[in-house]
Amino acid sequence: MSCSSAQAARESIAARLKELRLDAGLTMQALADRCGWSKAKSSRIEAARTAPSDADIRAWCAACGSGDQAADLIASSRTADSMYVEWRRVQRTGLRRLQHANLPLYQRTELFRVYSSRVVPGLLQTEDYAHALLSLIAGFRHLPDDARAAAIARVERSHLIRDGHHRVVLLIEEDVLTHRIGSDTVMAGQLAHLLTVMSYPAVSLGVIPRAARRELWGPETFTMFDDRRVHVELLTAKVTVTAPTEVQLYRRAFTRLSGMAVHGPRARALISGAIHSLR
Repeated sequence: MSCSSAQAARESIAARLKELRLDAGLTMQALADRCGWSKAKSSRIEAARTAPSDADIRAWCAACGSGDQAADLIASSRTADSMYVEWRRVQRTGLRRLQHANLPLYQRTELFRVYSSRVVPGLLQTEDYAHALLSLIAGFRHLPDDARAAAIARVERSHLIRDGHHRVVLLIEEDVLTHRIGSDTVMAGQLAHLLTVMSYPAVSLGVIPRAARRELWGPETFTMFDDRRVHVELLTAKVTVTAPTEVQLYRRAFTRLSGMAVHGPRARALISGAIHSLR
């Protein structure tokens, strides 16, 4: 994450704290008195020169009669330096290391919710499809080409969908089935794999048809880890969302997208049709 992005996140938190103080009709001195610290400390926090601790945020919100805002602000504060991480920073030494870096998060997550509009989600990728996709990424971003090793690591990580300790609910747009990643043989193998994983007890795969009446536009690709964390994938960066109200918004979006998707035989028919179009 760039210094400017981190500072922008801290300034956003400071601005929200200032709004709470003003809405409560408190001067900076009155707030300081209620919190039991100096006016100078209040000033430094509002100016984003001092990062508030969790306790500072709780005290500030309580002083303003807005204790219900504390959880969101604490979550935002904790992730201010990691909520926006540029891909070039975490991928500069290649792509394999990144697959291993997220393994603890994947292992402790009980419920995954994944939405993708362009490519097959990583948890369902075959090694050949992952290699083709990661090769494209490495070439575009001028990274060391360790795409094969990264693909192997990605597939190894995806074994968790069969270990009985995790549930995976995935939604993909129909375009995912026809966006050619790799050769026709690679695509055919990947699509056949989707038909296979649909039979796994812990996996639910829905496909949103192109002709579906939209109840929500196609947002950016995102993965929800239980109800605690969301990873959003942009072209230049990964955004981590942990603020409870924002996580809840992604959950609401996922529910709405689910309402547009088809499952079971209708989803299988779309996947089989995509396979047939490759012949």
